[in-house]
Amino acid sequence: MDDRELADHLEQFGLSEKVVDTYLTLLELGEAKASQIADAAGVSKRYVYSVSKELEERGFVEVNDHVVPTTIRPRPPAEVIESLSENVASMRPALEARYTATARDEERFEVIKSRVTVIKRIAELVGRAESEITLSLPYDVIDEVEDELRAARERGVLISLVISGVEPHDELSLDGLASLVRVWHEPMPTMLTVDSRIGLVAPGEMVARSNTDSQAIVFAQPHLGPVIVGSFFGNYWPMAAEAYISEPDPLPTTYYNFRHAVLQAALCAREDLDLEVTAHGRMVHTDGPTELHGRIVDIRQGLLEPANNSFPVENTLVIETDDGTYSIGGLGAFVEDFEAEYVELKRVS
Repeated sequence: MDDRELADHLEQFGLSEKVVDTYLTLLELGEAKASQIADAAGVSKRYVYSVSKELEERGFVEVNDHVVPTTIRPRPPAEVIESLSENVASMRPALEARYTATARDEERFEVIKSRVTVIKRIAELVGRAESEITLSLPYDVIDEVEDELRAARERGVLISLVISGVEPHDELSLDGLASLVRVWHEPMPTMLTVDSRIGLVAPGEMVARSNTDSQAIVFAQPHLGPVIVGSFFGNYWPMAAEAYISEPDPLPTTYYNFRHAVLQAALCAREDLDLEVTAHGRMVHTDGPTELHGRIVDIRQGLLEPANNSFPVENTLVIETDDGTYSIGGLGAFVEDFEAEYVELKRVS
């Protein structure tokens, strides 16, 4: 590396060209008086004193002002590099925080024109899921995201999957692929939501074929995610046929995704298992307790057949407590008595 390249690198740490030239001169001189440095660098003695304080604060030099005349000594390069590295490392949390915020803004709306990129985005988003995935995908594409789906399922993510282009009697290997799988022989749009906050929508032909002018949209908007979830469960889920249902989870278990809790309660109800629930949250319409505990006496849902909810995204647990009967919904509940942030299900002893 020549002097110019070295100077360019040093300037990246906020040093001006003149300061860098003075510092490089000091490196060649070793410990020196301000007058010697001034003569060699072609600057004033006063300037050297000013620069030396800046360089000392940044960890490049040591100023010995306990002697007369004052001398300035460059610190060993290894110490300088270590100091610079610590400074850079200390910036990392702030930089990452700002980068994450910027990345979210950029992801709020992305247009995709390539089938390959659509599949790649689906795999990436599924890999980021923490609590819930809703997905519709043609059967021929399932194997391209199968590993990500199975990994998400192993993480405990609730996965509701519609596979299009499949007849109900077709034999499929679905165990471990999702929590619930439905199949539909008709083509349908590819729709993905991850944790109800980020997702993707693409015309069916764009995923099925590579030679199409169609475009897909990736979104990351907290208000749009629930709309897509509602469309998924309201328009397409009821049209598809039940093809796979996972086994109930071992209980007791705490659920932060309320739809997941309702599914587990419905699965247990199919096996005539009585459950009790402890819900933490708030009353919706009145002041009251922040915790409810009771036995489940009714479940309103559309995840399993037969559906008995009155609108597509209604998922409700009705419980009997010592103080009466209450209906419990998830975050954003508005028709139920209680909005649950999280619930614990366990078998009635």
